[in-house]
Amino acid sequence: MTSKLTGTLAVVGATCTGKSALALALARRFDAELVNADALQVYRGLDRGTAKPDAAARATVPHHLIDILDPREPFSAGEFARRARAAIADIESRGRRAIVVGGSGFYLRALERGLAVLPPVPPEIRDALQARLELEGAAALHRELAERDPELAARLPPGDRQRVLRGLEILEATGRPLSQWQRETTPLEGASVVVIGLTLPRSVLYDRIATRAYAMLSDGWLDEIRQLLHDGVPESAPAFQAIGYRQLIRHVQGACTLEQAMADTIQATRRYAKRQETWFRRERVVAWFRSPDLDRLEHEAVELLFRQRLGGS
Repeated sequence: MTSKLTGTLAVVGATCTGKSALALALARRFDAELVNADALQVYRGLDRGTAKPDAAARATVPHHLIDILDPREPFSAGEFARRARAAIADIESRGRRAIVVGGSGFYLRALERGLAVLPPVPPEIRDALQARLELEGAAALHRELAERDPELAARLPPGDRQRVLRGLEILEATGRPLSQWQRETTPLEGASVVVIGLTLPRSVLYDRIATRAYAMLSDGWLDEIRQLLHDGVPESAPAFQAIGYRQLIRHVQGACTLEQAMADTIQATRRYAKRQETWFRRERVVAWFRSPDLDRLEHEAVELLFRQRLGGS
């Protein structure tokens, strides 16, 4: 007899820790559906460099919030929360349960707690800041953000171009720091979840990151980027701010060697993985599992769910 989940589950952790594989195994075991919480898998055409679930996985278990946006469209934590809540409500209306899976801690926070409703930003403000970014560089804009919204800047590395721009555009549009807006939140009713976190020894994780990066390259990552550029997706598109894509675009444009682009990608991914784990450990209560073996992870996760009374018949 197939077991059922009796609540919402989230599988989180750093990149390359095996979140997608575990979530898929649990969805099959509990007859659940998956809700993507990865900021890049929402984009159509970004397949090789995002570790997007393949056709076989998506044929056996329903996946939500994958391939829903054009690469030129922005995607925010607030928009994720709105769409994820709608997906979860739809899943539950059909008598099934949702497993949220992804590495964006801010997205999970938005899902559970809600986000402040921000006013629209005039396009001329966004365009002017984008032009400044190209002219002055990300570090200069981060320094400006640190002067005008030090609370937000302290949470963002200088290389986080998209969120630095977001902080400055909200300042320009409203005269108020984004960090103040973010405190004006309303929790989303009924969005509490049990959270499983995956972690690995640093050396194992770093090996996985490098191995996967080169596997993506062998699978046609460069061809994917060239096709997107050929189709008119600009270098400044939100999807292209992602780690790996922006480094490989520099190579495609002749600004660096492939070896340098891959080295930069791997280094940036390692730093990102460290930030992801730091966020989840600081942010909330997470049941952590530390194993590279999927069968063992599934067994331990199922035991936890029954102890938490989230698993039933």
